[in-house]
Amino acid sequence: MSFYLNFYKGKNIFITGHTGFKGSWLVQILKKSGANITGYSLAPESSPSLFSAIDSTNINSVIADIRDLQSLKQAMTESNPEIVIHMAAQPIVLESYSNPVYTYDVNVMGTVNILESLRSCKNVKSFLNVTTDKVYLNNEWHWPYRENETLCGSDPYSNSKSCSELVTYGYKKSFFSSEGSPAISTARSGNVIGGGDFAKDRIIPDCIRAAEKKSIIEVRNPYSIRPYQHVMDSLSGYLLLLKKQYENKNKYSGSYNFGPDASGCITTGELVETFCKKWGNGQTWEYTEQKREKESSFLRLDSSLAAYTLGHKNRWNIEDAVEKTVEWSKAYLAKENISVCMDRQIEEYFHNV
Repeated sequence: MSFYLNFYKGKNIFITGHTGFKGSWLVQILKKSGANITGYSLAPESSPSLFSAIDSTNINSVIADIRDLQSLKQAMTESNPEIVIHMAAQPIVLESYSNPVYTYDVNVMGTVNILESLRSCKNVKSFLNVTTDKVYLNNEWHWPYRENETLCGSDPYSNSKSCSELVTYGYKKSFFSSEGSPAISTARSGNVIGGGDFAKDRIIPDCIRAAEKKSIIEVRNPYSIRPYQHVMDSLSGYLLLLKKQYENKNKYSGSYNFGPDASGCITTGELVETFCKKWGNGQTWEYTEQKREKESSFLRLDSSLAAYTLGHKNRWNIEDAVEKTVEWSKAYLAKENISVCMDRQIEEYFHNV
């Protein structure tokens, strides 16, 4: 296990959104590190779900709504955390067009509630709000966005996450500016892939569902360029940041991009083609023109700040990321022990880190 995962052994950690895709992977990583985990989230939205598939024993799982301030505050206070990771969200762009009020309520007021609860927890030393690469005003230009670019997402999901960033900044300046206050940061990550993502309207889950049925994959927007990376590449960045700012908040707290290098910024069509190659069995795809709400066609992050300041570097390229996703998915479909598969991938990823 890596030296910085050993840092988490025995520490009390509070995670919102622990039943989601990213949250479930984070729980599995932190369980291996020996952390004491309390998770706070709604029940998994998808069925099946990754959280239902993993071994979630030995964690304190609180199934509740991030919009319920009193419930959240009570759960956080009782867990007495040293580290808080906020990932609970309504994360789907297309869903945000259908349910904008719910999206803003969860993503904005949920952030207010977690930060308000943080004020009642005196032992917290490190807090991270995980947002998205879509917080930036997207000018559709062909150079990457840096952390000092304008925050102004256009669709309800992206905009609500921009607001979440501003809420975090406002609370940090208003209530957490003294020397004894916890370190507070935000993390902006590109699209992540990996085993166990069962969400609707995401390209890799759509690919897996089609492959399982032995049908052609339908791709609605094959020319959109996105930064794709394995989920552990983003989570390793979050964990490194949380550790660094725990030890020295004045040097490390801030806002960071966690995305792949240029090789990970590919079109959706190229991603699906890679998936088909890794899956085998003659899997194919086709472009299916559909009327959809507007989505950005180009987006890329500049992650040099995380590289130079934190020393973070992605370990798996896009070929590796797709291969590990396929490996997990085939193990799941074969009804293998998923926690064992995930632990194997975690050990491989963090070996010699």
